[in-house]
Amino acid sequence: MSEFIKVTTKSEIPQSSIKEFEVNKVMVAIANLNGEFFAIENTCTHDGGPLGEGEVVDGCCVECPRHGAKFDLKTGGVMNLPATMPVASYEVKVKGEDIFVKV
Repeated sequence: MSEFIKVTTKSEIPQSSIKEFEVNKVMVAIANLNGEFFAIENTCTHDGGPLGEGEVVDGCCVECPRHGAKFDLKTGGVMNLPATMPVASYEVKVKGEDIFVKV
């Protein structure tokens, strides 16, 4: 059964940015969208690019640094080609300054 794991703190992820973390051997990318935190799979479904090294764009998406595929940070859904398959999204809880993720 999955449980929430403390991953980082809010101050480690500035607003409108994204960072990579390992949670129970799963690579995730956590983004800060106006003080709300979202976690998605860190691997682009197009060619395996690290989404946590991408840019937060359009206020709600991450753009893969390799070929520009975009994914919705709230749902993991594909927003444009070349990716055609979504990435997993993970539940996030914030308690005080701490960020927890359930993978």
